[in-house]
Amino acid sequence: MNIFDDDDYLVTSPAENFFNIARMANADIVNSEVEKLFDRLAALEILLEEKGLEEEFEQMLKTLPFTETQRFEDTRNSLFIEAVGGIVSRQE
Repeated sequence: MNIFDDDDYLVTSPAENFFNIARMANADIVNSEVEKLFDRLAALEILLEEKGLEEEFEQMLKTLPFTETQRFEDTRNSLFIEAVGGIVSRQE
């Protein structure tokens, strides 16, 4: 099964690519990859709570996308690409 439409993945953003692939891929695989992201988020929440950094994190969430624009965008794109890789590598 070819989940790429020609070379569209080369001209779309990582987020667009993720959502396009997520719509076409096996739902169980997509659900599993999304669950992995939430597992990671839950682990980060627990770690922040244990370190007493929840409030500092909430403040960073409000400002980081605007003050560290390129770094934030690069990290966000990396997460989308990682999720796409997880989906595509498990597609038959």
